[in-house]
Amino acid sequence: MRARSRQELLTALTRRGADADVAAAVLDRLGSVGLVDDAAFAGQWVEERQRSQGRSRRALRDELARKGVDRDVVEQAVAAVDAQDDLGAATRLVTRRQAGLARLEPAVARRRLEAMLARRGFDADTVRAALAAVPGPHNGRGEAEPAEWSGADEGL
Repeated sequence: MRARSRQELLTALTRRGADADVAAAVLDRLGSVGLVDDAAFAGQWVEERQRSQGRSRRALRDELARKGVDRDVVEQAVAAVDAQDDLGAATRLVTRRQAGLARLEPAVARRRLEAMLARRGFDADTVRAALAAVPGPHNGRGEAEPAEWSGADEGL
């Protein structure tokens, strides 16, 4: 279970057969007592997704917009994430993912890392900075590949 935006709740209620006007009135009442709060929802969403999923500011904006959160509320919530937060999230993703790409050619590993970061909404500058910050064969600054990945066992 997770928190829901007002629009998500309205959609769920009408899908279950509630009259749209009645559902809106119920949500208005719940909002007036603080049980439905899109600003709190958006803040919680941004914090959780940025921390656990490594989402960029752009991806977070898109996700909240799809959930029906007002643009001003979205911008206020996403303002808590700055460029350094984006770079930190991208760097953590590269660090986690690069071990699984160690057997690939450095150029292939780099392309896959770039594609993964782009899918998560990171801009080109953040992608370059994250790849440069993490030593490894994908950027030409790391240790040589471990012996088990040196190509010596290609016949196996």
